[in-house]
Amino acid sequence: MSASNTATSPDSKAAIDQALDSVKRVRRPVEKVVVVMPAYKAAQTLERTFREIPDVVTNVILVDDAGGDETAAVARSLGIETVVHEKNLGYGGNQKTCYDAALSHDPDVVVMLHPDYQYDPRLIPFFLGYLEMDVCDVMLGSRIRTRRETLQGGMPLYKYLANRVLTTFENFALGQNVGDFHSGFRVYRREVLETIPYHRNSDDFVFDTEFLAQAVHFGFRIGDCPMPVRYFEEASSINFSRSFRYGVTTVTTMMKFLLQRIGLGRFAIFAPKDG
Repeated sequence: MSASNTATSPDSKAAIDQALDSVKRVRRPVEKVVVVMPAYKAAQTLERTFREIPDVVTNVILVDDAGGDETAAVARSLGIETVVHEKNLGYGGNQKTCYDAALSHDPDVVVMLHPDYQYDPRLIPFFLGYLEMDVCDVMLGSRIRTRRETLQGGMPLYKYLANRVLTTFENFALGQNVGDFHSGFRVYRREVLETIPYHRNSDDFVFDTEFLAQAVHFGFRIGDCPMPVRYFEEASSINFSRSFRYGVTTVTTMMKFLLQRIGLGRFAIFAPKDG
């Protein structure tokens, strides 16, 4: 083949360079990582969870939502920065305190990790890589790599089926392609927490759904990676009735997002922070 046939024309080279520039990411070093643990009766599992947090983490904060057990005492004995609510504020209310405390440390990244030993903290560095390479702003640990693996890990069948239905609907509504919208392992760039008005969110479990809908609304990039989980007696879980209510409020949140997007509704959770 002649050189004239293999040479790249100036126009083609310019097109290639433009395509490469479109996928280039600026490396954003992650130097300060804060792990927050929203806790409720986690005394039996906290130490096992904490011992597996890798050295890349600079601060660990636990918020005890008035669980009434030894969670706070165990946390302090491990040297964890500990906040105790005087009364139970709910799962969402707990996270609000977690993120406020985390932001006071001026972190690059905040990791939300349940202290019930369900999720594997050793994978934190791999999730951080997606933020450091500027691929994503939010990373979720997906419990649903395969159906067999998930069910063998102990996830109840009704929860698996509900997760599949809700996640499919949420992907459609939000225009995403996430494997598990309901994970308790989440990694956020600081700017995400500084932008999203999370104090307007529910104090209940739907806080997480609202937060991800807000992340999409404000233009942040969401990704996920497989995260093996463990289901056992001491691990936290919500019962069927609360799971049903959570499903209903999740659908409601998606409807709010769609109405906001097409201009037929305006909701406070999608309004910019004051000031």
